[in-house]
Amino acid sequence: MEQNNIININIEDEMRQSYLDYAMSVIIGRALPEIKDGLKPVHRRILFAMNEIGNDYNKPYKKSARIVGDVIGKYHPHGDSAVYDSIVRMAQDISLRYPLVDGQGNFGSIDGDPPAAMRYTEIRMTKLSSFMLDDIDNETVDFIPNYDGSLKEPTILPAKFPNLLINGSSGIAVGMASNIPPHNLSETIDALLYFMDNPDCLINDLMKFMKGPDFPTGGIVYGYSGIINYFNTGRGIVKVRAKYHTEKDKIIITEVPYMVNKAKILEKIAELVRDKRVEGISDLRDESDREGLRVVIELKRDANETILMNKLFSHTQLEETFGVIMLAIVNNQPKILNLKSVISYFIDFRKEVVVKRTLFELKKAQARLHILEALKIAAQNIDEVIELIKMSASPKEAKAALIKKYNFSDIQAQAILDMKLEKITNLEREQLIKEYEEILGKVNKLKEILANESLIIKIIKDELIFIKEKFGDARRTEIVVEEAEVNEIDFIPNDEMIVMMTGSGYIKRTKLDSFQSQHRGGRGHIGIKSKEDDFVTDSFCAMAHDSILFLTNLGIAYKLKVYDIPETQKQSKGKPIVNLLNLRENEKISFFVPVKNFDEGYSLIIATKKGQIIKTSLINFANIRKGGLIAVKLREGDEVISVKIVDNSLQDTLITIATKLGKSICSDINDYRLLARGAMGVRGIKLLKDDAVVSMDILTSKDDFLVGITENGYGKKTTMTEFRKQNRGGSGLIAIKTGKRNGNVIAVLKVKEDNDIILITSSGRIIRIKASNLRSIGRNTMGVRLIGLNEEEKVSNAIVASASDETEEGTAD
Repeated sequence: MEQNNIININIEDEMRQSYLDYAMSVIIGRALPEIKDGLKPVHRRILFAMNEIGNDYNKPYKKSARIVGDVIGKYHPHGDSAVYDSIVRMAQDISLRYPLVDGQGNFGSIDGDPPAAMRYTEIRMTKLSSFMLDDIDNETVDFIPNYDGSLKEPTILPAKFPNLLINGSSGIAVGMASNIPPHNLSETIDALLYFMDNPDCLINDLMKFMKGPDFPTGGIVYGYSGIINYFNTGRGIVKVRAKYHTEKDKIIITEVPYMVNKAKILEKIAELVRDKRVEGISDLRDESDREGLRVVIELKRDANETILMNKLFSHTQLEETFGVIMLAIVNNQPKILNLKSVISYFIDFRKEVVVKRTLFELKKAQARLHILEALKIAAQNIDEVIELIKMSASPKEAKAALIKKYNFSDIQAQAILDMKLEKITNLEREQLIKEYEEILGKVNKLKEILANESLIIKIIKDELIFIKEKFGDARRTEIVVEEAEVNEIDFIPNDEMIVMMTGSGYIKRTKLDSFQSQHRGGRGHIGIKSKEDDFVTDSFCAMAHDSILFLTNLGIAYKLKVYDIPETQKQSKGKPIVNLLNLRENEKISFFVPVKNFDEGYSLIIATKKGQIIKTSLINFANIRKGGLIAVKLREGDEVISVKIVDNSLQDTLITIATKLGKSICSDINDYRLLARGAMGVRGIKLLKDDAVVSMDILTSKDDFLVGITENGYGKKTTMTEFRKQNRGGSGLIAIKTGKRNGNVIAVLKVKEDNDIILITSSGRIIRIKASNLRSIGRNTMGVRLIGLNEEEKVSNAIVASASDETEEGTAD
């Protein structure tokens, strides 16, 4: 019985080696373009298969299915859909700057419409793609066996133009990716011509000719920094915008960024208008036709086109970034290249092709010259040659006799035996001599080319110039300096705003000067028309250009500009916050705070309902993604109550925490250490069983007052000297008495004499009271009435605003 041969292999080594083999197969054999012809294997095989069956630009179209069948049957043993998808992309003028396949039929559209099935479409090579295959039969490139060894296929195409640069390429391999933008053919060839004359030139010199990407769909590239980066390092980010112009009260979009679906842009704009995230659009329609792209946006009478377009650039694919990675296969290895390297490798490749082609032509010419030399001798001695052949018993004897008498080679002797009788006429003998002299001249010229590199360079130049003159066109993509962009913030007045949000998640901003001061105890204005059972929960004053930092019940931070919130009239209920922020399921805004600048010199102080305080650096929130950022880790049942920003340079800064049962504690801010974003925090105040934190504020001056406000509309102003500093974590002191008359405390605010206090009720009424109209009274007192309330109406929130010069003076008790 035979014993099986068992080989022990370490599974880790086998997995490692197998994965590396797979990775290299994907990198080299599938996903990345070759530096020389700028093609991936599938594209190379498609063009070669088309060339093999004569599917040229000047021949009739052939069914796409025929080509797909040849490609997968002979060279590319993969799925037919993958091959057809590659053919479609090579035929689309929205995908390739200079298409390599001429398609007839439906090959898809910029709206994302799929192409027709391969049995319905027809293709042939474009005239430009014929220059990818010129000289392929002249031993210019190496051939290898196909997948089953039955045929030969080229390892590379002898491209006469830098296809990698003019058409670009994209591909994702294992652990790496390539994303090369297309460039203008004329500009690229000009850069190549300059490089051949100045091989030691700088990339900045090449940029005088190559300006940057030139996308087939046009558009506008904003800024040169990304272009400079990828030209110099092989990596960079290019910002591309749609091109538009105005016609009276319309915005007309005529070009969109590369590889962007126009239909999806329209859907997104319609969604933004529906959700009122973008305002000022009265109508939207697509008027695109065979003449070109045309999207019409009709504006409302008071709309500002610059602000509107900047919003659309921000929220839609009318602005896209193209991340450039100039990664290609160089000598069977993936390599990231700068512009000069790409050009240098291509010129070296063209030199190699020209040399191989010249050697092939020289070998062919020398072979013909070798025969012509024999024919010339035979023509000069035709009678002797004929007689010698006649005297021979067989062709073999005749060949041997010719070789012996005239010292011919075997090939020369055979050529004489194969010579037709017509060659012995005077005319044909003259033609032989003429052809001999021409071939001799050609041989000498070919030898001269091989001996002189400058002549090789001249040939490459002439070929490039010919292609430029035949296929060169004007740039489609405009490039502008980024500084030329107009920022929408320049068009928005930096007015002081009051921002309010209701319990059901509606938010609005209104100019502060629309609320005039009233006497203490007045009835107030309607500040927001809330739905039944809805009321204002949070509000603050800020400038229109400020940012707003939102914190949610899940401890997530979000960011908006104040002017991103729709401005409304006093009575308007506002817009749903879910239309402005990408909130998660069951997530709601707990608190929000205005921020002028996200600076490392400031700290963010977060207070929770259960008395926890988190102190972290404000700069941690400078860059918040649309999906938000984790700000604090909350315990079960806890939530964010208040958020404040503190200048770290200020001395003697106190944190005051107030509870709904009227307790308050003032502690030094240095008692709280700086924590990382996402921490759980430390105890700020010790709470009784039924108590909870209702507000937190920052005290920086002994001239500050604390105003305690209760839900039944009572309040009082107390000097800071009434509150002694305590260690954090204590039970605190009584700030205002609670009970049946006052109800629970809703806030304890820090005010100055020139501040206004704004009270907001559960029914949406607002009253604005000057702080100077309140007299200062003791800490352990009941306070005075601040606002008259209806039955069942409560004060839901209170905020501090700057005093307005235009407001009416109130009188204090």
